[in-house]
Amino acid sequence: MNESRTSRDSAIEFPCDFPIKAMGLAGHALHDTVKEIVRRHAPDTADEAFKSRGSSGGKYVSITVTVRATSQQQLDAIYTELSACEKVMMAL
Repeated sequence: MNESRTSRDSAIEFPCDFPIKAMGLAGHALHDTVKEIVRRHAPDTADEAFKSRGSSGGKYVSITVTVRATSQQQLDAIYTELSACEKVMMAL
């Protein structure tokens, strides 16, 4: 019941494909860390869903992953854990 209430309060219709971006310093195993975090909450996320892109200077990297989101609670949990991770400078 709580999940359906939140789904109605959200502008997002679930389930849906939802892109999440995490940014951090290059060379700090950010890709593996983001994979671990996302897969805790969306275990069926395929390797192909994770895309990395380095900054022009090579100091930073961004990882975009498209997850099959099933609820607002799931997305909130992913963002909360990514934001708490010391390797992640920003999560969008």
